[in-house]
Amino acid sequence: MTQARRLPPDALAEPVTPVGRGWTAALSLANGAVWVGWYGPLQILLAAQAKDFAPGTGMSKETLLAWVTGAGAAVSLVANPLFGALSDRTTARWGRRTPWIVAGTASGALSLLLLAGADGVAAMAAGWCLVQLTLNAAFAAVTAAVPDRVPRGRRGAVGGWLGAAQILGVVAGTGLATAAGGTRAGYAACAVFTAAGVLPYVLGFRDLRLAPADRPPWSWRGFLAGFRLSPRRHPDLAWAWLTRFLINLSNSLVLLYLLYYLRDRVGYADPERGVLVLTAVNGVTLLATVVAGGVWSDRTGRRKPFVVWSGVLMAAATAALAAWQTWPGAIAAAAVLGVGFGVFTSVDFALMTDVLPTAPDRGKDLGVINVANALPQVAAPALAAPIVTYLGGYRALYLVAAVVALAGALLVRAIRGVE
Repeated sequence: MTQARRLPPDALAEPVTPVGRGWTAALSLANGAVWVGWYGPLQILLAAQAKDFAPGTGMSKETLLAWVTGAGAAVSLVANPLFGALSDRTTARWGRRTPWIVAGTASGALSLLLLAGADGVAAMAAGWCLVQLTLNAAFAAVTAAVPDRVPRGRRGAVGGWLGAAQILGVVAGTGLATAAGGTRAGYAACAVFTAAGVLPYVLGFRDLRLAPADRPPWSWRGFLAGFRLSPRRHPDLAWAWLTRFLINLSNSLVLLYLLYYLRDRVGYADPERGVLVLTAVNGVTLLATVVAGGVWSDRTGRRKPFVVWSGVLMAAATAALAAWQTWPGAIAAAAVLGVGFGVFTSVDFALMTDVLPTAPDRGKDLGVINVANALPQVAAPALAAPIVTYLGGYRALYLVAAVVALAGALLVRAIRGVE
């Protein structure tokens, strides 16, 4: 008599039941809350503190801000895959992901309040690193909830809503930090929103629980070895990671010196206002396509063509910044970049979840993939500075960015396991 094959537990099974709109809305709000906690400081509050603390340090406010944000980025590179892996192994009765969402956002809110009281450079740097550490714990769990609960054919739409929440979180964080009327009040407003924004999800929806018997065996060697991305064993995951890294690197190269580009090459009279206008144009077109692109991808059952053509569109817009160095050209490029990056954001997220190798390691593998979002923020300044200074200026910079985006778009065709 043939022994029946044991079905995987619910927490590790491939989901087949569609999630409801309430679940998607609550998870999107939780995702947006994390981005509020990041971008209120990044856009406004850290710069204000750097201006206050720089005198007497021997550094300019720009250099001080770069060092602090760079240290935080380094923490995020380690924290995201680490907490993703820990959530994979969590057997709490509240589930694998929810405990980390609660602990991460609560600790993140406290870290923001500690950062509000920073009285010098050391406290500022330590506070920001703590914010990155804790909020990455929550972010890793939020993103891992999607492959846990959402069937493959619905992940484009859910990824689109998460992308829209991310954009709105950046805007809301910037708005709260600006409207609060001071650095401490700004941090407090972001802290409250970050903690409160996850409550509808953690209180309204039950997470899948992993039984202790189903937890993978523990060893430090095996745990640490799991973070190595093996192109030989998992080529699709490696190609997907490289695609995301290149597209995000191109986008970071475009944004890094946008203020200087408007001032020095375009000759725009008010470059600060110009950056705000271009950001608004980009945000509007991105929001218009991020959900629509994901839904369209779900309906066709295809991922790669959307990623390819969104990357090609971004490359064309970036090349236009090199060839058409005028204010109308910058507006047109910002709009087209938003269209391309909106489609890429939602569909690439769905593609990433489709190539995850094993269900027990979803959180860890997504954490490794998320490194492709953070690493370009570190690599872009190192690459852009010598290009602008020695290798041809802004025209060369944007041509390089266009080539990088095009390479990312074309390399997605190497992925074999996704149509």
